[in-house]
Amino acid sequence: MFLQWQPMLLWREPLPNCWLPKVRANLAGVLVDHAHLERKAVTTALNLEKYKELYHEVSALNAIAMEELQHFEQVLGLLKERGIPFGQPMRSPWISAMMASLRKGRREQVIDHLVVCALIEGRSCEKFQILAEGVRDLDPKLADFYAGLVESEGNHYAAYLIMARSIDEHETRRRLDAFLDLDAQLISQPHALPILH
Repeated sequence: MFLQWQPMLLWREPLPNCWLPKVRANLAGVLVDHAHLERKAVTTALNLEKYKELYHEVSALNAIAMEELQHFEQVLGLLKERGIPFGQPMRSPWISAMMASLRKGRREQVIDHLVVCALIEGRSCEKFQILAEGVRDLDPKLADFYAGLVESEGNHYAAYLIMARSIDEHETRRRLDAFLDLDAQLISQPHALPILH
């Protein structure tokens, strides 16, 4: 059973007001970035299978990876339709800083990794909701595409958080608290990149 997606109960800092105008001004760049994010989401789900604490979750992680691969193919299809080349990935300062804060050590690392994955999926869910309304006047098909992704991103957020809680409920709450504080610091830091995160 997946948790109901309730972003208003989670984030401690809203997205900056400049995010949507920046994205609207460069949808081509955002789509390339989105393709790379889906590609990375596939490999992340598979990489989580290396942790012994998640051996019993291999089928669930495979299901997430397969769904992310479908999304990757869908974004590649949008790029092809629009004549946008699949270019180089851009480094996300937000994701890089979140991942750099993972602790070392098997149990600590797997909990942190799952919590960060949950927050990445959670921010994606939030941003896809915004894009579903925020680009409708520019590109109704793209708006529908993003609206169609909201539920699966919310489910991935919930799945990763449930996996972490199954390992250690107290430690997951503690680390989620820490990473939400880090997110609040990072989300408001300005950058000019036309990327989702």
